[in-house]
Amino acid sequence: MRPARAIVDLDALRHNYRIAKALHAGRALAVVKANAYGHGAVRCAKALGAEADGFAVAAIEEALALRDGGITAPILLLEGVFEASELAEVEAHDLWMVVHHLEQLQMLEAYAAKKPFNVWLKLNTGMNRAGFAPELARELHDRLLASGKVGKLTLMTHFARADEPDSDATAQQFARFRAGVAGIAAEHSVCNSAAILAWPAVRGHWGRPGIMLYGADPMPLDGGQLRPVMTLESRVIAVREIAAGEPLGYGARFVAERPTRVGLVAMGYADGYPRVVPTGTPVAVDGKPGRIIGRVSMDMLTVDLSGLADAGLGSRVELWGAQVPINAIAAAAGTISYELLCNVKRARLEYRGE
Repeated sequence: MRPARAIVDLDALRHNYRIAKALHAGRALAVVKANAYGHGAVRCAKALGAEADGFAVAAIEEALALRDGGITAPILLLEGVFEASELAEVEAHDLWMVVHHLEQLQMLEAYAAKKPFNVWLKLNTGMNRAGFAPELARELHDRLLASGKVGKLTLMTHFARADEPDSDATAQQFARFRAGVAGIAAEHSVCNSAAILAWPAVRGHWGRPGIMLYGADPMPLDGGQLRPVMTLESRVIAVREIAAGEPLGYGARFVAERPTRVGLVAMGYADGYPRVVPTGTPVAVDGKPGRIIGRVSMDMLTVDLSGLADAGLGSRVELWGAQVPINAIAAAAGTISYELLCNVKRARLEYRGE
C-alpha cells in the first residue's frame, strides 16, 4: 500500500478543545465544517462527543452526515438554509441555524413550523460578508420572536482581523456589536479561534473554535499550547545520487551544487501537499531536520539525504506535524494552514486515540 498517510491524533483534538473552552470561559461549539478541516467530521465529532457543547458546520449536508453518524448534540448551520425546503430537514433533525439575510428570515416566517427553531441572528459589524446591520438587531430580534417560529435566539458576529493582535479592528467590531445588541436579552457569540486566543475582552456566551481545534495556531506567534492533530507523512521509496551540475525534477528548478543524495518520497500535490513550495521547505526524515529539493509533482517529491547518513529506502518523512509546524509549510506555500488541511486527499486517514 502506498505509504502516504495523514495520522489524526484524537487525544490532541480533545486537548485543544479543552484549551478553547477554558480560555473562552463559556460554552464552545466545535467547528467541524469542511470535513473537520480535512480531519474527518464524524470521527472528530465522536471523539469530542463526551465534552463538546455542540458542533458547527457550513451547511445542512454536513449536519446530516453527522446525524447519520450518530451525533445527537446540537449542530449549528453557519450559513443557514439556502432554500425553504431545507427547513423541514432542520426541524426533523433538530438543527440550529444562522439567519444572515432577509430572504432566510422570510422563509422562516412563511414556514409552518411544528416546533420552534433555535436561531442565531448574524450581525455584520465590519466583515461585510454576511449579516444584518447592527442597528437592526432590536427590530429583527423582535420580528423573529413575534413570528412564533423561534424558541431561542442567539446574537452573533464574525471578526475579520482577530488574528492581527496589533490591529484595533476587532475592538471596533465588538464595539459596534455591543451598541447594536444593547438591552436585548439574548446570548452572544463572537469569538472564532483567534479571538479566543488573543482577545479576552470580547468573549461572549458561545465560542466557535475552528482551526485551533486542529492544532494550527491562527496567530502570528504560536503560543505553544496547542497540539497538532494531523501528521502528514510518507516514506522514501527510492534513493539516487546526482552529480554536481545535474538538474532534478520538472523544470530543472533544482541543480545540484555538489554531489547530492536524493530521496524520492511518495507524496505530491494529488495528496494535498502544496506544489508551490520552494527548495528548502522543511521536512523531518526519521526525526531529523531535512529539506525538500526540486519541484513537488503530482505523486512524488524529493528530499535531500546528503547529510543524513542513516536515512534511505523506507525512511519516514514528516511533511507536517509535531516536528514540522504546518504554519511553516503554509508560509512557504504563501497560504494558510486552513487551506492545507482542507486540501488533504488520497493520503489515507488513520486515527489514534479513539
